[in-house]
Amino acid sequence: MQSLSQVEGTFVDVDGRYVIVVGRFNHHVVDSLVEGAVDSLVRHGVDMEHIDIVHVPGAWELPLAVKRVLKVVKPDAVIALGAVIRGGTPHFEYVAGGCNTALNQLQLEFDTPIANGVLTVESIEQAIERAGTKAGNKGTEAAMAAMEMVSLLRAIAPGDTHE
Repeated sequence: MQSLSQVEGTFVDVDGRYVIVVGRFNHHVVDSLVEGAVDSLVRHGVDMEHIDIVHVPGAWELPLAVKRVLKVVKPDAVIALGAVIRGGTPHFEYVAGGCNTALNQLQLEFDTPIANGVLTVESIEQAIERAGTKAGNKGTEAAMAAMEMVSLLRAIAPGDTHE
């Protein structure tokens, strides 16, 4: 029987260009996500000069800005951050679903990791919990996923960069 080789990402070979694209809507929550993402990247050896932050109005505008970043900047990974909080209208489903679907399509189209740190929650309390209190910081988690994917893709195809 032939043995299977296993490939996985680490948090060692993660230096590179990262762009954090941030929706300003619900900024009182999203600002904590950005802090968590930047802190995580720096703690794992990413140079601050290789981290860019792009601000957009809200989650709906994230995919277009991410697409432009992928075309122009050609980063190693993008971290999309935002917060969509359910209200009394179907607006939530349209914004959250459209944003998530578009981000997934973009990472496949551009062969570049896009870590989705867009909160989709029922209440402001849930958003606050996921932005650094009870439920951890989803910005940190998104940055960790981005770094792991950068490392994984390098392990699969060493020397294949987007520069």
